Amino acid sequence: MMIALAPNLKKENAYGVTLDVCRQLDRLGCSYTVAPDQWETFRSTHAVASDAEQFFAGSDIVISIGGDGTILHTAKRAASFHKPVLGINAGRLGFMAGLERHELSLLSRLMDGSYTKDRRMMLDVDIVDDTGAPVRHFSCINDAVVSRGQQFQMIEFTVNINGRRANDYLADGIIVATPTGSTAYSLSAGGPVMDPQINSIILTPICTHSLFARSIVFAPDTEIEILSERRRGDRLFLSCDGEDGCEIPAASRVKIGRSGQYAEFIRIKSDTFIDILNTKLAQRRA
Repeated sequence: MMIALAPNLKKENAYGVTLDVCRQLDRLGCSYTVAPDQWETFRSTHAVASDAEQFFAGSDIVISIGGDGTILHTAKRAASFHKPVLGINAGRLGFMAGLERHELSLLSRLMDGSYTKDRRMMLDVDIVDDTGAPVRHFSCINDAVVSRGQQFQMIEFTVNINGRRANDYLADGIIVATPTGSTAYSLSAGGPVMDPQINSIILTPICTHSLFARSIVFAPDTEIEILSERRRGDRLFLSCDGEDGCEIPAASRVKIGRSGQYAEFIRIKSDTFIDILNTKLAQRRA
C-alpha cells in the first residue's frame, strides 16, 4: 500500500503531526510519499519521492493533515483520481477529520481494511456569460457562496430553480451548500443541519432583508441559477469551500448543480454523524 501525505505546513501543528504519522507508518511497514515541493522538508523520514503526476495517481490512500479547509482542498483534488482521503486534525474543530493526533495508533486499521468509506456529494459551479458560454468552472464539497464586495448596500438577487424564477432576495449573499457543508457557513447563516448521507442541496440567503426568508432544501438533481441586476458600483464574488474567491463579471450568472464526482472520506472510528456533531459543536462553544 502506498499512502500520499498531504500536510498543510502553514498550520502551526501540522509539521509535528506529520512526523508522528510518518513514525507510525514506519512501525506498520507502510510506504508513503510526499509532494515534490515538500520533499526537502521531510527528507529525514522514509518518505518515497514522487513526481507531481504520480502523487495522487500512484497512491492508494491520501492522508490530509491540517484543518477542515486543508482536508476539503485535498479531497477535491483526490476526487479527480478516485482516491479516498483520511483527514487528521491539526487545526481547531476538524469536522472533516477522521482522527485526532492522539489517535494515530488507529492507523493500523488501514493495513487490515478495518475502515469504511464515507461518500460525499459534490457540486459543480459555473460562471456563465449572458450567452450561456462558460467563463469559470469550480467544484466544491461544502458550499458555493455568491456575495457582495466591500460596498455597504445589499444586492438584489434572483434565484432560478430548474430554469424557472423561484425567488428574489435583497441580501448580502446566497449560500448553496451540500449536506456536508450544512455544518459550515450555511449553519452560521441560520441553515439546517443535514445528515451527509441524505443527498440534497441547501439554499440559504445571507442577512436577507425579509422576515420570511428561510433556507430551502432541494432535491439533489436540482439546477440552481443565481443572477443579479446590479447597480453602478455593485460587485459580486464567488467563493467555493471558503477558498480564494473570484469576481463575477457583469452580466454573468452562476449555475450550480450536482457533480458527477464524489469525495470519499475514510472513517476508522465508529462514531456517528450525531456523535461528531455534538463533540465539535461543544468544542465551538468552549
